[in-house]
Amino acid sequence: MRIAVPNKGSLSEPAVAMLRESGYRVRRDSKELVVTDADNGVEFFYLRPRDVAVYVGAGTVDAGVTGRDLLLDSGSDAIEALPLGFGRSTFRFAGVPGDASDVSDLAGRRIATSYAGLVRAHLAEHGVEAEVVRLDGAVETAITLGVADVIADVVETGTTLRNQGLTVFGDPILRSEAVLIRDPASSEQAAIDVLVRRLTGVVTARTYVMLDYDCPAALVDRACAITPGLESPTVSPLQNPDWVAVRAMVPRRGTNAIMDELYELGARAILVTDITACRL
Repeated sequence: MRIAVPNKGSLSEPAVAMLRESGYRVRRDSKELVVTDADNGVEFFYLRPRDVAVYVGAGTVDAGVTGRDLLLDSGSDAIEALPLGFGRSTFRFAGVPGDASDVSDLAGRRIATSYAGLVRAHLAEHGVEAEVVRLDGAVETAITLGVADVIADVVETGTTLRNQGLTVFGDPILRSEAVLIRDPASSEQAAIDVLVRRLTGVVTARTYVMLDYDCPAALVDRACAITPGLESPTVSPLQNPDWVAVRAMVPRRGTNAIMDELYELGARAILVTDITACRL
């Protein structure tokens, strides 16, 4: 199986780290462009982030890691297989305050962007005809330089836009994040399924922690309502028949609030443990 990985940029290192946590042999030097993992029957190709979806869609590689925005912008036949939980961003329109308030206001206007395919598709979806000006970077200056009336770009804090006297408007065009994509016509579907399961295990391990606590037997139903786990929490007897031990996976975010609620209920010896990997 051949897997494409971003060779640089904000998605590169997190993608490599996630594949390493999934049990694959990945590159140790940024100069390596091809890495063979003989134990898992995989070849990794480190490509430009914008090219990953093109190679997967063409069937040159079987799967890859890229951004949802780059996938949709490419027009590739590749399909999204799994969101990976990192590299999140929001893609929005921005312009001079008061100049436009909605996508319907963009008819006949010039829109500068690095994601021409994505913007054209969004405009077509809303029945708006406008000129899309493709730029490779520094989109924020396009209005000041007279290249466009409006821009469409990734917005994180909005600081760069405000420095140019711009503000976002309308609904987000897209909420993006890193995704695993796959070639639906690949002959390596079984190996891709293993990759999906492994990466799902890493995503889950990063999202959840294991919570263990002792609880009065009379309160176990109320405690389990606080920590329902995935299917059901594990409840085990203790030497003291009035108490039980409970174990459940809980979301990493909000763990301390859950611990506080259990303590107030009467639970004790409340412990949190990281999950390294899992299969669900």
